[in-house]
Amino acid sequence: MTRLPRVLPFWLSLGLPPLALVGMYYGGWTIALLPLSTWWLFTLLDAITGHNTANPDPLTPEARLTAYRLVTLVWPPIQFALLALMLWYVPRAAHLDTGARVWLFFGMGVVSGTIGINYSHELMHQKSRLERWLADALLASVLYSHFRSEHLRVHHIHVGTPRDPVTARYNEGFHRFFPRVLWQCPPSAWRAEAAMLARQGLPWWHRQNPFWRYAGLQLAFLTLAFLLGGWTGLGLFLVQAFTAIWQLELVNYIEHYGLTRRHLGEGKYEHVLPRHSWNADQRASNWLLINLQRHSDHHFKPDRRFPLLQTYPRCEAPQLPYGYPLMTMAAMIPPLWKRMMNRRVKAWRKKHYPDIQDWHPYNKGLNPVAG
Repeated sequence: MTRLPRVLPFWLSLGLPPLALVGMYYGGWTIALLPLSTWWLFTLLDAITGHNTANPDPLTPEARLTAYRLVTLVWPPIQFALLALMLWYVPRAAHLDTGARVWLFFGMGVVSGTIGINYSHELMHQKSRLERWLADALLASVLYSHFRSEHLRVHHIHVGTPRDPVTARYNEGFHRFFPRVLWQCPPSAWRAEAAMLARQGLPWWHRQNPFWRYAGLQLAFLTLAFLLGGWTGLGLFLVQAFTAIWQLELVNYIEHYGLTRRHLGEGKYEHVLPRHSWNADQRASNWLLINLQRHSDHHFKPDRRFPLLQTYPRCEAPQLPYGYPLMTMAAMIPPLWKRMMNRRVKAWRKKHYPDIQDWHPYNKGLNPVAG
């Protein structure tokens, strides 16, 4: 059986929905509780709890992971219920002005991006049809359904290469990265699914194309938002969705910034290794993000469930100086981000690829040249 003291911290995300209810009811400064909790509280907890460098047994049987899996299964109905309640209540709440309503849905977007999309990421990697459907529903609730196709069929295959839109280039600030991925990822995901169908001898318009499911689910959420909150509710729903997408792409940005796989020629690259993702073993933020920060191992072994993900020493994987909450805030200030990270990228390049003398072609989205 799962030892409760070990699994309970991963259930901390369930403390966020009550904060949304407090903000809805009282308004005022309480509206800030959600973003303050996800960013600043867990940054403080990281400073207090420190690092967790212990690794679980990767051969732990699935039956012993039930309590860990359960948190990702109970979250979707909780998030959907909270979103529906907010869409119905907030547009009708006389004590909330327009600014308060927008900020409440900004906070909801922080939750649906930080927790919802993160849990959908865990669920989409599993074989269970239920888990994959829950992943699709979570992504549809933020109008970013194509992320599943892009993540599984593009990102994991091409990470650390110019063919992966969400591998942030060296010296590319987030405010340039964000519009680029918004533009490049949907067609990239579409092409990947169309190519998959073509290999099966099926046309792109075949019913097996998941984009039809994506469109149906997203339309259902848009319709629900309008039915519950009218035009105001629909507008607030869009605020929530955009905020969640922004949160996701902030995380994507920091996970692989400046890292690349060696080009072997003829369009081939070395196998994905732990050194191709930034790792972070801060204890508290890994509780909140169900070990997403052990990202080096996730890309090395994508089918591992989150409680079994391994962390690596500095000699095997590059390490972020702080957890994701603080690093994503730093990414919003490009000069600060580059001051923190560029020297780390250069040190990583010198250690793992000392023979590559000219990195400028890769920084422009091409292949690096060995000296």
